[in-house]
Amino acid sequence: MRCPACTSVDDKVVDSRLADDGVAIRRRRECLGCGRRFTTFERIEEVSLVVVKRSGVREPFRRGKVVAGVRAAAKNRPVGPAQLEGLAADVEEALRLEGSEASSARVGAIVLERLRALDEVAYVRFASVYKGFDAPGDFEREVVALTQAEPPPSPAD
Repeated sequence: MRCPACTSVDDKVVDSRLADDGVAIRRRRECLGCGRRFTTFERIEEVSLVVVKRSGVREPFRRGKVVAGVRAAAKNRPVGPAQLEGLAADVEEALRLEGSEASSARVGAIVLERLRALDEVAYVRFASVYKGFDAPGDFEREVVALTQAEPPPSPAD
């Protein structure tokens, strides 16, 4: 670390402790050149998560888009804002575990998995848009699949 006072790169760590609820490490340092003390913070640099659209366009993952889509599907359902945020966080975490890029189809499939466990009516609503239902029979097929023990197959990426 370069000292903010004399720009020397020689320092020693005097104290280290967790900061920001364990998300960062706060280090108190003392410059060996001038004796001045200063504080630094270390945080994990998260790799950005990229969503690849059907058209091939890449855009950063935005949790807010997931929340907005699920909020629309869960309108007038007993699903609170905290549950919506939790679902979006779960989706983001699942995608990060799979890598730094995900197709929009994969994002939708993970949302469907989480929604199924949260609220079945919201699940069917979301599925109708995500899977592009065209006829009443599409709803019927989805409801039958929903009532079966196994989760419905996700669409191909």
